[in-house]
Amino acid sequence: MNLIGCDFSSSPSKRKPIVLALGQARQGRVQLQALQTFETLSAFGDWLAQPADWVGGFDLPFGLPRELVENLGWPIDWAACMDHYCALERPQIREQFAAFCNARPVGGKFAHRATDKPAGSSPSMKWVNPPVAYMLHAGVPLLRQAGAHLPGLRTGDTRRVALEAYPGLLARDVLGNTSYKSDDKAKQTPERLMARRELLGALERGQTRLGLRLVASNALLGRLADDASGDALDAALCLMQAAWAQHQHEAGHPQYGLPPFDPLEGWIVNA
Repeated sequence: MNLIGCDFSSSPSKRKPIVLALGQARQGRVQLQALQTFETLSAFGDWLAQPADWVGGFDLPFGLPRELVENLGWPIDWAACMDHYCALERPQIREQFAAFCNARPVGGKFAHRATDKPAGSSPSMKWVNPPVAYMLHAGVPLLRQAGAHLPGLRTGDTRRVALEAYPGLLARDVLGNTSYKSDDKAKQTPERLMARRELLGALERGQTRLGLRLVASNALLGRLADDASGDALDAALCLMQAAWAQHQHEAGHPQYGLPPFDPLEGWIVNA
């Protein structure tokens, strides 16, 4: 089975493209075979829609917090909620989410999904730093248009399985809260390079919660270490999560290792 890991951008460009890590897994080893980039959402959407067999981990939220959806009076069926949400323009999203936050007390401004706490992820309604609300808005329609199967959320083409991944979950297993990446040139320090190398070493030795070992050519490992934005490394981390999910599926787990979860909110693989 082909595996993909996706570091997603809601506004991809030549400077900040969407990065895909492509590979396969066998006997506890995850072979990273290639890195591919996309500078537009339409180019990425075209790639997703091609006939192919894959299990993919995508670093973007697949759902919104139930508390938020109910508060706004939006549909509580996932497909209908996504139809409504993705029909909005980004300024409308920002306006409605900001109004929701402004009415809440300091320290509890954002609504969270049940998966956020165990994953340590940002609330999927956040529109800045990182703008995951816009990533959901841009990314989920591409997966739906491609006919992908989203276990527990959307029944689609089971030869193309999309799972919500979160690279920070694995990175923290190794580095704790030490930062390993930045899009800000001034913050692309030797310390962050050392952290990326430490994280890569742990992945190669299988020293994360997944127990899987990353295998790649020296050239690809060098690209993962040298990309100071962390995008290539994050794509590889998502690839590892996809490999774990595929292993769970092969072992007979019907939901690719996902626990029972709220079918409006979605769940992050491994969380």
